[in-house]
Amino acid sequence: MARLLSVNVGLPRDVAWQGRTVHTGIWKAPVEGPRRVRRLNIDGDGQGDTAGHGGEQRAVFVYQDESYRYWQRHLGRSSLVAGQFGENFTVDGLADSEVCIGDRYRIGSALFEVTQPRVTCYRLGIRMEEPDMAALLVKHGRPGFYFRVIEEGDVEAGDEIIQVARAPESMSVSEINALLYLPPHPRERLERALKIPALSRGWRRSFAALLEQHSTGSAAAGNAGLGPAASPPPAWRGFRPFRVSRKIAESSNVTSLILEPADGHPGAVALPGQFVIARLGPSAAPAMTRSYSLSRPSDAASYRLSIKRKAHGIASAYIADELQPGDVVQLGAPRGNFTLQQGTRPVVLLSAGIGVTPVLAMLNALAAEGSPRDLWWLHGTRNGREHAFAGEVRELLGRLAHHHSHICYSAPDPDDRPKVDFDGTGHLDLPLLQQLGLPQDSDFYLCGPAVFMSDLTTGLRALGVAPDRIHTELFGARPSLTPGIAASSNKPAHVPTGAPGPGPMVSFVRSGLNVYWGPSYASLLELAEACDVPVRWSCRTGVCHNCESGLVAGDVSYQPDPLDAPADGNVLICCARPQGDIVIDL
Repeated sequence: MARLLSVNVGLPRDVAWQGRTVHTGIWKAPVEGPRRVRRLNIDGDGQGDTAGHGGEQRAVFVYQDESYRYWQRHLGRSSLVAGQFGENFTVDGLADSEVCIGDRYRIGSALFEVTQPRVTCYRLGIRMEEPDMAALLVKHGRPGFYFRVIEEGDVEAGDEIIQVARAPESMSVSEINALLYLPPHPRERLERALKIPALSRGWRRSFAALLEQHSTGSAAAGNAGLGPAASPPPAWRGFRPFRVSRKIAESSNVTSLILEPADGHPGAVALPGQFVIARLGPSAAPAMTRSYSLSRPSDAASYRLSIKRKAHGIASAYIADELQPGDVVQLGAPRGNFTLQQGTRPVVLLSAGIGVTPVLAMLNALAAEGSPRDLWWLHGTRNGREHAFAGEVRELLGRLAHHHSHICYSAPDPDDRPKVDFDGTGHLDLPLLQQLGLPQDSDFYLCGPAVFMSDLTTGLRALGVAPDRIHTELFGARPSLTPGIAASSNKPAHVPTGAPGPGPMVSFVRSGLNVYWGPSYASLLELAEACDVPVRWSCRTGVCHNCESGLVAGDVSYQPDPLDAPADGNVLICCARPQGDIVIDL
């Protein structure tokens, strides 16, 4: 008979870790006597990171005494105490291999339902003083699981655990856990998992993404349930030479380059919205590596890049002033998942400034196929002098039967004509979108400055637009994801302090930084952190794929090996080291 051995609670605290402050509720301790279990928590308990822990689907975490004994043997540790794994309930019985998602249990006067396995993160490694603990739990099939509280009540150590309902599909916690984190993710099991009503929303989304990956046959696209949305693998690794065939002034501050393969081999067709990594610069100087969106759908014969001149932009100044037809630029293959989705839903293309380039490629694609979809073209810029592609856009919209357009100038020139060159003064913002009456069931594609996209994304969600209908592309470094780490002021990316390392060159494209690898870093993630390059991570052991980034050129080795490989052309920086010079899309 299963039994509750210990009830453990603890409020979040700040702990020092690797020179940073981590806010975490991983420290739990046993309590005596009855405790009230409520819909979101146990009295006296709390979570430090509510984005990753807690909430209705993850109200109570359960771990087994038998797993304690297992880890004592495996880790050679005899000092483990109840609450060590951050669990609220330490139990006798309820093995992960036997408990199924959707099973219901009565403990004391409360009723619980199993919703998902635990998603482990780096904070368990801190608590256990074992950095690889997140990966070990998955590799050894001992994650533990979460309860949802069906009926609130009181529990205490010694209570009997009585099963009152068996779940449909009978898929165990261990099976569900392996289905997400370990290959091969069989279709039949994914379909079964999605039939379980109790399975939490996050896990359902992950399994739905994996099932869609099966449908599209993108076997090389990594783990779509964890990593970035699946996109075709890059057509080639590293860089290839492309020759500038034409150079076009699109506005007072935007220059387009028409690039054709210079090595005698065709390029690759890019999806509308994708980007390339370019290496360019005079041969006497170190190469500059930059990321640029393709501003029209590409065939295999040529690509068009359109670059805005920045006030202190070395690369953009070189392109505008020095690069000439006949010169050679090195390009990585098209990549990225900010791409036009097929379907019949209305399409809204929103851009500001040079953010026009990827959505312009989408508009080109829709016009080329004579799409019958309802299309909205919304663009903001300063004035007519800086309004790139105005004529091209008018011509493309003219090919579409169901189109709408609204152009905003924030600082129009005296000779800019209202209702001819532009439709309104100011910026694209939420009140304007409400005024235009955009259909909420549209697919929205946004590209522009970070504040522009953040404000409009928040606004669209407030209007009721589903998050999966809002697609964004950000030029430059993406926002960091460092769960539990105390906020600090944003610093520009920089070379690490101290003497340069003796190892290969690591190029962080979006941050415009070239750094030599050194033996003091355990991973590319640690090097990026030393440079204040914005990074995204959670487990730091190759499990969660939050750190998955584009590997444009070069090779890496892993320690530890990831549980599931990243997509072709990507790298898990949390456990990777360079094997020669590399280029990363960070």
